[in-house]
Amino acid sequence: MVNTVKTLLKSVRQYKKPSLITPLFMTIEAFCECLIPFFMARMINENVLAQTGAMQHILKYGLILLLLATVSLTSGVLAGQFAATASCGFAANLRHDLFYKVQKFSFANVDKFSTSSLVTRLTTDVTNVQQSYQMCLRIAIRVPLQFIFAIIMSFTINARLAWIFLAIVPLVGGCIILIMRFVMPFFRRIFKKYDALNNSVQENVGGIRVVKSFVREKHETEKFEKAAGEVRNDFTRAEKILALNNPMMTLFINVAAVLIAYLGARQIITTSEANGGVLPTGAFATSNLSALITYGVQILSCCMMFSMVFVMITMSFESARRIGEVLTQESDLTTPENAVKEVKDGSIRFENVNFKYSETANNYALSNITLDIKSGETVGVLGGTGSSKTTFVQLIPRLYDCTEGNVYVGGVNVKEYDLDALRKEVAVVLQKNVLFSGTIKENLRWGDETASDEELVRVCKLAQADEFINSFPDGYDTYIEQGGTNVSGGQKQRLCIARALLRKPKVLILDDSTSAVDTRTDAMIRQAFAKEIPNTTKIIIAQRISSIEHADKIVVLDGGKIVACGTHDTLIKTSDVYRETYEAQTKSKADESAESEEGGDK
Repeated sequence: MVNTVKTLLKSVRQYKKPSLITPLFMTIEAFCECLIPFFMARMINENVLAQTGAMQHILKYGLILLLLATVSLTSGVLAGQFAATASCGFAANLRHDLFYKVQKFSFANVDKFSTSSLVTRLTTDVTNVQQSYQMCLRIAIRVPLQFIFAIIMSFTINARLAWIFLAIVPLVGGCIILIMRFVMPFFRRIFKKYDALNNSVQENVGGIRVVKSFVREKHETEKFEKAAGEVRNDFTRAEKILALNNPMMTLFINVAAVLIAYLGARQIITTSEANGGVLPTGAFATSNLSALITYGVQILSCCMMFSMVFVMITMSFESARRIGEVLTQESDLTTPENAVKEVKDGSIRFENVNFKYSETANNYALSNITLDIKSGETVGVLGGTGSSKTTFVQLIPRLYDCTEGNVYVGGVNVKEYDLDALRKEVAVVLQKNVLFSGTIKENLRWGDETASDEELVRVCKLAQADEFINSFPDGYDTYIEQGGTNVSGGQKQRLCIARALLRKPKVLILDDSTSAVDTRTDAMIRQAFAKEIPNTTKIIIAQRISSIEHADKIVVLDGGKIVACGTHDTLIKTSDVYRETYEAQTKSKADESAESEEGGDK
């Protein structure tokens, strides 16, 4: 926990000053509040004993009490303002640090945390820590100080009766610890269930079209209600236990007040009877009893406030731990010292590469991969579902590091490159196309922020996207909804290809990125590539052999291994897997043509 706190406190940064000033004002406020009952008792005692000038005493102590109340109020207000500034700033820095850390994560790091979990940590968890931090700056500083001041003042008034408070405090502390012991396990479970709840919402909203297409609204509602119900049930159990806190504290306060009132009254009566019904000067009087009861209430109120702080800290403890997990997580991929910052060309070499997603995995996703790709070559990658085609190309821009062996780009081991420099020269159009909310121009300029409008048009023509873009009323200023929901799958793919081309990379990887476009458009894209970017190494993962049959080299993957490699003509003769796939696709096309002709004759 100590290490977690140290990690989180690094995010305070420029808010150290208000964080330090807040406790100072809280100290002043606590000190003034503890002096008020003392001077109240003095004022009453001196007025009772005074023969003349009672009003003078009232004015004198009235001014003192007014001053103390004013200073206390001012200090409390200032402490609140500085605490709010410090806690909000701390939370803002914490969110920034978390988001920045996630941006630096490798794919392996992201795989460790689910998306819904990261969202919860950036929102709910940070809010819990923010509230806890503000409470610590104010109440956690004020409570012990006010407790100490009240104890000292109560002993100053009557040491014998003050011991009652010290006797009750351990009982209060024991009850608080007992409550926390039962509550903590519930809070640990709650935040894990928050992740499941957020995941349910995220899946439903992201796949709302599928949900509605299959009329599964009821199923999704039931799934959400189950996740929400589990959070509610654990919160209810925790709150039921925490609900014991206030009545327990009230009981202790009332018991202490009754004991002080009873024993104090007895002492006053005994002293008065011993002196013929008159209290001697300096004796324990009714005003002292009133002040002592006030200090008792303050002492036990401190215990109550401390329990509130403890509850808040208990709730935020799990949040702090989860945030600390992300902040202390080191990326699996780092840029080495004296890193190479220039990629010479687009040549690629796999040298005895083996890869698995985790050290504990039993099987390798890729095994014994050895392959040479010359700069400017077009390489097709073919394989069935689960043959690790995507994994194979993700090693090139170092989205993952190979477990064994080496991958070279431009003659240099990818581990020796500056990560940014390598990835700027290796453009990847991923299997899952992602567009961001904004105009088409803004989305395209992810490839190059400084690109001119003419360059945008050029790459869109290469990707066969210019025609459909110009069909929109706003052309390149057309607004793309979040996730690209207002464009078709094929249009989205072509925009993503254009975005990658804008980088002017030395290596272009298309991970099944033309699956949603028709065969004619696919052929036009390939022809444009061959004509306009002949020096760029192109790696094309495809399910259709027609998309890769003219490639310089075709790699056939099966079970994470290269089972064949060569040109289309060579593989037709030597690879059973490739030939069977080709014949199946050719037969399918022939059947479609025959059906079309029959329909025409009819």
